Amino acid sequence: MDETEFWELVDASREAAEGDPEEQADLLVDRLLQLDPELVLDFARHFEARYNRAYTWDLWGAAWVLLDGASDDAFDFFRCWLIGQGREVYEGAVHDPDSLADLIDDFDEEIDGDGEELGFAADEAYEQLTGAVAADLGIPPAPAEPTGTPLDLENEGVLAERYPKLWERFRG
Repeated sequence: MDETEFWELVDASREAAEGDPEEQADLLVDRLLQLDPELVLDFARHFEARYNRAYTWDLWGAAWVLLDGASDDAFDFFRCWLIGQGREVYEGAVHDPDSLADLIDDFDEEIDGDGEELGFAADEAYEQLTGAVAADLGIPPAPAEPTGTPLDLENEGVLAERYPKLWERFRG
C-alpha cells in the first residue's frame, strides 16, 4: 500500500462517516477487513509514521487551544483524529499548526479532536483477519518527548501569540 492508497482509505471512511470519528473508525475497520493482512500492516505503518511525526510541541499547543486543554492522552487521541481528517488537513497542520483555523470547517468539541478508535482500526482489522496480534511494524519508535521547542501550554498569552488564528476563532 502506498501513501496515496493510505489517504484514499482515510478519506473514504471520513466522508462515509460524515466526520464522526467513532463511525469513521468502524468504517475503516470494515474497509481494512477487505484487504490482505499484509496490506493492513502497511496501513498501520503509514498511520503510525504519521502519528509519530505529529508528536510536536507546536501541534500540542494547537490541540490545547482547540480542545481548551489537552493532557498527554488527549493529545494522543488528537493526533489520531488529525490523521483522520485527511492528507490536506494533516500536512497543513504539521507544517503550520495555526493553519488548522482555516483547514477545518466545523469543530464540535463533543466529538471532534478525539480519534482514539482510529488509532486501533488497523490492529482490530488485522486481529479479525488473522486471529493474531500484529507484530512489530518495523518503523522507528516515537520520540520520548515531543519534537520542537517546549511551550508553556498553561499560559494563555503564549498560546494566543503563537496561534493567533486558532485563538481568535476558538477562544476569542
